[in-house]
Amino acid sequence: MKEFAQLIPKELHNLSGSVFYSGKKAFKGNKDLYIIGLNPGGSEILKKEDTILRHTQKTLNLEKDEWSEYKDEIWRGEAGKYGLQPRILHLLEKVNLSPYEVPASNVCFVRSTVEAKIADKVDYFNNICWNFHQNVIDKLGIKVILCFGNTSGKFVCDKLNANKLVDEYIEDNNRRWKSKVFKSNKGLYVVIATHPSRADWTNPKSDPSNLVVKYLNKVRLE
Repeated sequence: MKEFAQLIPKELHNLSGSVFYSGKKAFKGNKDLYIIGLNPGGSEILKKEDTILRHTQKTLNLEKDEWSEYKDEIWRGEAGKYGLQPRILHLLEKVNLSPYEVPASNVCFVRSTVEAKIADKVDYFNNICWNFHQNVIDKLGIKVILCFGNTSGKFVCDKLNANKLVDEYIEDNNRRWKSKVFKSNKGLYVVIATHPSRADWTNPKSDPSNLVVKYLNKVRLE
């Protein structure tokens, strides 16, 4: 994990945000799945002191190798119970993986309440953060990447040349939102799922989990 931490751009160290959404156990060995969100949420003003460097050091210094932002952190109320946390935990349960085993991060490490707050710099931030993600993918042997929403998904697909649409899931409701799977020329699968902050993955009518199950099973047989 330390080797990945060294890849965080130094110019981002003192900005509000975070890189690691899972602990040391998730970022070592061989892993099939990598979770990539858009960027850390919350107020960049109220959380000004929660810098990328501070959060990284905190994660590296945890005594336990097993830790997950989605399971162990209190965003509001109880740990793992707020917002998209239970939806991500639901998906990981469906794919039979512990949140402690799955590396997780965000395309952009810089925090903002909404994407529009960093719109003028988001392309720059995304691009300088990509070296970190590419190294995680290469060194951990990632085969399936789960992206939250179209913005992060499109960026990842562009970087990995994953331009072949191979599958999709359409919600069984009136809005009919789609989750899609793209394949790269190197055989990586990118699942662009509906964003769990907006779509309730715990609802069977809007749950994209089976797409992730299908392609994890596929790569394990290849």
